[in-house]
Amino acid sequence: MKKQNPLRGWQVDRATIRHAGHDLQRPECVLAEPDGTLWAADGRGGVVRIAADGNQRLVAPAAHAAVATDFQARYVQSHGSLPNGMAFLPDGDFIIANWGTDSVEVMTREGQVRRLFDSIGGRPLGKANFVLRDRRGRIWLTVTTRMQPWTDSINARASDGYVALIDGGTVRIVADGFEGTNEVRMDANEEWLYVVESNARRISRLRVQEDGSLTGREVYGPSVLEGFPDGIAFDAYGNLWVTLVMTDKLIAITPEGDVLTLLDDSNPEAVKRLDAHYAARTLTPEIMAACAGTLAPWMASLTFGGADLRTVYIGSLRGTTLPSFRAPVAGLPPAHWNDTRRQA
Repeated sequence: MKKQNPLRGWQVDRATIRHAGHDLQRPECVLAEPDGTLWAADGRGGVVRIAADGNQRLVAPAAHAAVATDFQARYVQSHGSLPNGMAFLPDGDFIIANWGTDSVEVMTREGQVRRLFDSIGGRPLGKANFVLRDRRGRIWLTVTTRMQPWTDSINARASDGYVALIDGGTVRIVADGFEGTNEVRMDANEEWLYVVESNARRISRLRVQEDGSLTGREVYGPSVLEGFPDGIAFDAYGNLWVTLVMTDKLIAITPEGDVLTLLDDSNPEAVKRLDAHYAARTLTPEIMAACAGTLAPWMASLTFGGADLRTVYIGSLRGTTLPSFRAPVAGLPPAHWNDTRRQA
């Protein structure tokens, strides 16, 4: 008999929420290590290392230290180096999808950066969003859109997003035609790749073939979610946790396809306006900017950490800390959990 889903009837108790880090800038993506160390992408062009005792330091090239703070320059035009999604390589270096430079980079733990590529198939890469390393060492890359500014792609419902595979020194597009490609994750057996289509407000999935090709694309869960999905992560039961950026909700899609609300930090009036303009295709950056919760403004990535993988950390685009709380179920261990060549 299958066990009862631990998320049914459960919601985050706001009184138990704690915050890791301080004075972070655009901590979109979060990586957690078994010893409690956290790494958060940072808008100053690098990452912030947050030790288990709370001490933190910025790791970034000195040339990237100055950043634009104006909303249009930082969030709409995406000026400067803006590390977005990131993953550990086996030796401890970071591979980074840089939203600001439209490129994929590798950065050492000392802050030395080298660009891997900024084009694919002879065309500019576009808005590099997220990277995921699987257990075979392959890197899955998402590109949200090639439109500039990227916000134009929402009203246009542009389907120019794609997924690329970095494998053995080569990179190739393995699936395209997505509306606002965002994070990707794999299930426990790495049989399916789950793809966030932010602008279409849905999650799609594709079956992973031995050679890395993707087939059998289908919508996973509701065809339209109640907001723009951004970050996703699986727990050990098989629930897919999803952050809704701007709406600032945390939901979960159960294996049966039901949607459970785990945390609601939304501004109802601002969200109502957002949804109306999204439907009318008249959404503007100003309307988007008016939507933000207080815990993690513009919720983005989420990560399971702690020694038992039951501590959830939430990244954001406009927050300065990482809210965290205990979950009733553990997350799936990421590929880097078993790396042996890294030194924290």
